[in-house]
Amino acid sequence: MIRTLSTLFLSLFILLAAGCASLQSGYETPVVTISSFETIPTDGLLPRFKIGLRIVNPNRTALELKGVSYTIALEGHKIMTGVSNDLPRIEAYGEGDVELNASVDMFSGIGLISDMIRNQKRDALNYSFKAKLDVGTFHPLIRVSKKGSLSLTTP
Repeated sequence: MIRTLSTLFLSLFILLAAGCASLQSGYETPVVTISSFETIPTDGLLPRFKIGLRIVNPNRTALELKGVSYTIALEGHKIMTGVSNDLPRIEAYGEGDVELNASVDMFSGIGLISDMIRNQKRDALNYSFKAKLDVGTFHPLIRVSKKGSLSLTTP
């Protein structure tokens, strides 16, 4: 009796492990790029921006995006952070656009301006953009990180 139960549990475990392994088989991480960054009209004192992301799904199943969180930093100051759960479905072997609305964190902005006043001989501003997209429980989080610099001198 014990041997039969042991064989049954071992068989169930092997089937479960094979089933979980097949869920990730052939899954490729979608490609996320920044497609636009523009100012939008505001009624308040702080500027607002629209950030466009382009998502390419190289998989045979659709991406059901659950949410996204993001951070934008200038010279190490987290200028903008935010989240969104109003996201489109990206079809299999398809691509889609996501638009994020963001506003500036006033205190981080003051810190950046203060640093810029102290170091007026700056030719460029270093930036970083980090985003985390949640595509559901059976897939890993998609993490995007872009870094670069913005020239402050005229060409």
